[in-house]
Amino acid sequence: MKPQDVTNTPGEHAIFMIFGLQDGDEALAKVKDLCADFTAVARSMRTRLPDSAISCIMGFGAEAWSKLFPKRGKPKELEVFKEIKGSKYTAVSTPGDIFLHIRAARLDVCLEAATIISSKLHGAVYPIDEVQGFRYFDGRAIIGFVDGTENPEDEARLASAAIGVDDADFAGGSYAFVQKYLHDMNAWNALSTEEQEKAIGRRKFNDVELSDEEKPENAHNAVTNIEDEDGNELKIVRANMAFANPAKGEFGTYFIGYAGKFSTTRKMLENMFIGEPIGNTDRLLDFSTAATGTLFFVPSADLLEELGED
Repeated sequence: MKPQDVTNTPGEHAIFMIFGLQDGDEALAKVKDLCADFTAVARSMRTRLPDSAISCIMGFGAEAWSKLFPKRGKPKELEVFKEIKGSKYTAVSTPGDIFLHIRAARLDVCLEAATIISSKLHGAVYPIDEVQGFRYFDGRAIIGFVDGTENPEDEARLASAAIGVDDADFAGGSYAFVQKYLHDMNAWNALSTEEQEKAIGRRKFNDVELSDEEKPENAHNAVTNIEDEDGNELKIVRANMAFANPAKGEFGTYFIGYAGKFSTTRKMLENMFIGEPIGNTDRLLDFSTAATGTLFFVPSADLLEELGED
C-alpha cells in the first residue's frame, strides 16, 4: 500500500486544517466523494505548477472514522486522544474529525489547494482550526533552534511513519498527532543562549548536540528520546512548522508527528508532560503551552481511494 505523503519534508509553506463532521447522509457522501478525488487535487496542481512541490494529506479522527466507514473496522491504535495531565503541565485533548495537511513551495499554491478542498467539503463539515505555517530562516523553530533534526532518514523514515504488517488491513497508513504550541517569547528571550541550549539539548548556532555531561536530564531532546525493550531507539517523522500573529503577540510551533504506532508518540508525550522519572518534565514546557491535541488516522493513498467507493 502506497502511503500518502507522510514522509515529505516540512516544506516552505503549509496549511493545517481541522474540521468537524456535520450530521446526515449527505455530509458523509460528500466526504467520501472527496476521498475518491483527493489524490487528483494535488496531481492536477503538480501538472499545472511542476515546481510547486505541492502535497496534500487527509486524515480522520476516531469518531468520524466510525461514522464514515463502519464496515472497515478500525486501526489498532486509533482513538480519541486522552489528555496527559502531569503535576505541572497538560497535553490537552481537543476535537477534530477531518484533518488536512497541505504543503508547497509557495503559499498561494497552498491556498489554492485549500480552497479547492474546502469547496468540495462545503456543507459537510464545519471549521475547528486552521493554521498557516512557514519555514523560518534555515528550518528553525520560532524559538531559534533547527527543528526536526531527530527525524529518521532513508528506509527508516518510512518504517517509522507508516503502519506495518502487524495491522495488515491498514498497512501503509499513518497516525498523525497534532498540537498547536504557543510560546512565551518574552520569557524565552530573557534566557541566555547557554540556558536556551540546555533547555533544548543542542547548540543554537551550529545545532551540535550537547554532550551527556552538559545536557540536563530535562532537556527537550533528552526526554523525547525513547527506546524499546531491546534498547532500539523509537522514532517518528515530524513535519513541524512555525506560525505567528505578531500583532496579537502570538508565536508558536505547529507540531505534527507521523508514526506507524501512536504508542511511540504517546510515550514521548508522557515523558514530556509527566516525566520519566515522574517530575522530570520537559524544560521547554516552561515556555510552551499545548493549546490543542488531536489524533488522526491517515489511510494509505490506495485505501483512501477505496474509501471513496464505499
